[in-house]
Amino acid sequence: MGSEAARLIGAGLAAIGVGAAAIGVGAIWGNFLSGALRNPSASDGQFGRVFIGTALAEGLGIFAFLIALILLFVAK
Repeated sequence: MGSEAARLIGAGLAAIGVGAAAIGVGAIWGNFLSGALRNPSASDGQFGRVFIGTALAEGLGIFAFLIALILLFVAK
């Protein structure tokens, strides 16, 4: 029973990373829009970097989700 409880706790902790990725993507786009509204001429140069940051944050979220699924269904 202790091993199963630890597995479920670990999966729950890994699932926190999915929410953290969503917060990170929101912060990236929120800061981009704030900067674009302050200086619209510089927004074109930063738009590609926003997508790179979003992809990295989403990648970490997908990785955390994968670890949670592995802990739930594969690890015994």
